Amino acid sequence: MPSVSTEAPVTAGASAAPSAVTTDSLLSPGRPGYRRMSFALFAAGVATFALLYSTQALLPAISAGLGVTASQASWTVSAATGALALFVLPLSALSERFGRRTLMTVSLAVAVAVGLLVPFAPNVEWLVALRAVQGAALAGLPASAMAFLAEEVRPKALVAAIGLFVAGNSVGGMSGRIVTGWVAQLWGWRAALGAVGLLAVVCALVFRALLPKARNFTSRSLSPRALAKTVGGHLADPLLRRLYAIGALFMTVFGAVYTVIGYRLVEAPFHLPQGVIGSIFLVYLVGTVSSAAAGRLVERLGRRGALYLAVGTTAAGLLLSLADSLAAILVGLVLITAGFFAGHAVASSSVSRTAKTGRAQASALYQSAYYLGSSAGGTLGAIAFHAGGWAATVTLGLLAVLGVVSITLYGSHAARTERRRSLAGARARARGLVTD
Repeated sequence: MPSVSTEAPVTAGASAAPSAVTTDSLLSPGRPGYRRMSFALFAAGVATFALLYSTQALLPAISAGLGVTASQASWTVSAATGALALFVLPLSALSERFGRRTLMTVSLAVAVAVGLLVPFAPNVEWLVALRAVQGAALAGLPASAMAFLAEEVRPKALVAAIGLFVAGNSVGGMSGRIVTGWVAQLWGWRAALGAVGLLAVVCALVFRALLPKARNFTSRSLSPRALAKTVGGHLADPLLRRLYAIGALFMTVFGAVYTVIGYRLVEAPFHLPQGVIGSIFLVYLVGTVSSAAAGRLVERLGRRGALYLAVGTTAAGLLLSLADSLAAILVGLVLITAGFFAGHAVASSSVSRTAKTGRAQASALYQSAYYLGSSAGGTLGAIAFHAGGWAATVTLGLLAVLGVVSITLYGSHAARTERRRSLAGARARARGLVTD
């Protein structure tokens, strides 16, 4: 990917000039407020993934408890991620008017409140509907958090800061699934969903108590025409389009694997109980490490190099998981998780740095693509598993990985072509000056 500017970021969508944001007003490691901000957004990331994927590890239990198929039960995940994808852009526009901090607080509060109602859903239709509302509420968090970081953190520390937020996602996904697995084994899936709701309450309180006030945000009035112009500009940017596609494809792999893995492990030859299946998600700790280390990977390998490493790791994990060995499956999940979270951290931070204006909308479009990928992966992964078993789900994942490789290779070719054109143009201008 082409290099990007390291100037102080412009307030998302605001009319303020870049010089309005001074280096002294930006946070970086070791400066006051950076640690509090990191812990606050880490807690928000934990709550987001714990709530968003709270039913994923419980799908076999929900299928049995409500008498529905794997494909029907998978909609309790897909409805939440799909609603998030649809609402993230309009809610990011509200953050331009009311502030990132305010919108994140309201969104998390509503999502937590719905999370406390979800365990009482009488049937799968109500469960899916409540999960859709919960996903729509959570839509106010991811893009606003990315925009908040882009405005408040020094550019050189941005990848690391976003990596910590993504690390919170991985911890939330892991802890939510482990809690639901063991609580469901002891008291049923409804109690498990209630436990996740209580965990999210704690995270929401920590987030609100620690998150510092924004120092570089400038409020602006809501204008549908201006929003459409900003979104159109982002969609017209070839690099941003590639990053959105990469995020969607990575999440297609992840959504498919983790939606279906519970069904595979509950069947022959494994026959694992619900609590043990939930504990499988301890591998999310690998995602915590790989996402937090994304900044160092980019420094050593460059953004494209880091993406190739993430893709190769994910593909190796998918192939290894085909073995009918629990140890091989676990190692495969470790590789898939590490590759996914590293790739996601690199792609999402690239979006924040590439967009010079309307950063909230740029991040929102990435999140829309990302969670549409999750929704598609969960649904298609379940359909593939029903039709052809785990091998069919892995095939779906490998096709998505191939898509990431193709897009990245095309980006590399486009960057080389642009450099050659710029060099040729510079030489032509130099010859013209000499001739004159």
